[in-house]
Amino acid sequence: MKTLQPLLFLIPVVALILVVVFYFIILKKATDKTLFKRFTFITLLLAFILNFAWEIIQGPLYIGFTYSISHIAFCGLASVADAIMVLLIYFVLTIIYKDPLWIKNINLQRSLILILIGGIGAILAEMRHLSLSNWSYAPAMPVLPFVNAGLSPVLQFMLLPGLIFYVSSILLKNRKSRTTEAQNNTKLFF
Repeated sequence: MKTLQPLLFLIPVVALILVVVFYFIILKKATDKTLFKRFTFITLLLAFILNFAWEIIQGPLYIGFTYSISHIAFCGLASVADAIMVLLIYFVLTIIYKDPLWIKNINLQRSLILILIGGIGAILAEMRHLSLSNWSYAPAMPVLPFVNAGLSPVLQFMLLPGLIFYVSSILLKNRKSRTTEAQNNTKLFF
């Protein structure tokens, strides 16, 4: 990790603006606004947690990484940006599929599109960060040929978004089931 440069924040800020705009566009069109809000919150929280864990685990694959407060804070900052990008992917696919809960109808084609978007996005992001000298890889980092992007960050965005969306939908379904059950139990008493 090198020193933080203002240019490092350009794409995450643009992505954040797009996420906010898309959130309100989708919220306006969602038939179950509460369900959409809950799903978005669960997805954002889970995206931060899983990306933070991944960032910490892959840290030794970068030159100069130590488990110090400054590097862990940098991983936290990167995880915020990662969570924003996960939401951006979700919202773009929501607009394309015209379904805020498209993950319920996941199939092989949609899974492959999600993996492809994540992989291409990660490769482009890594190439940008490497060219700006924001970080560099330790010898232990496996590097993809031709693009010279690290395998670990590319896999991170090929695998985690789908996992995050899937787990978020399960958590939402379980929460909705408990809420429905509680409402039914309440109706029995009134």
